[in-house]
Amino acid sequence: MRWLLVFLLACLLFNVLQGWMAKIGLGKLPGDFHFRAGGREWFVPLTSSIVLTVLMALVGLLL
Repeated sequence: MRWLLVFLLACLLFNVLQGWMAKIGLGKLPGDFHFRAGGREWFVPLTSSIVLTVLMALVGLLL
């Protein structure tokens, strides 16, 4: 249950930061989904989440 909450919060954060992430190339990777529901555009960044997780893990190992 905790991981589901973390994933939902991460998706919400990615939705808020979508404009900034597009400038650096995240959010347009294969596996990142965009769809319209309820009059809003939603963004589910599966691949970008994995890339950022791997980068943060590498940073954590180096520190």
